[in-house]
Amino acid sequence: MPLARIDLVEGKSADYRRTIGDVVYEAIVSALGAPKDDRFQIITEHPAADLIIDPTYLGIQRTPDCVVIQLTLNGGRTLEKKQAFYKQVADGLNERLGLRREDVFISLVEVLKENWSFGNGEAQYA
Repeated sequence: MPLARIDLVEGKSADYRRTIGDVVYEAIVSALGAPKDDRFQIITEHPAADLIIDPTYLGIQRTPDCVVIQLTLNGGRTLEKKQAFYKQVADGLNERLGLRREDVFISLVEVLKENWSFGNGEAQYA
């Protein structure tokens, strides 16, 4: 059950934001093996002054359109699956929105299964 938090600079259309969510969801299912319909996303726009992203860290040239994607997910996926996810998201956003691959910042946060409650005050995966 990945939970995706997607942060971007304000001013993008609802279609643009929805497409980002679609690309991330499709990669979660195909590259990371999450079940279909396991879609939980929070997409937040920020004033440019509040989205502080180094424009040249690690020699990657980023623009103010940089999108930050953070996934909280169960631990245990292989490095190959994670790399496939990164690539699929960057390629998909580039193809569908024209977003530069350099402007796709992804962070994965792995947690234990008992750290989830999907409702009813229960730990469904525990």
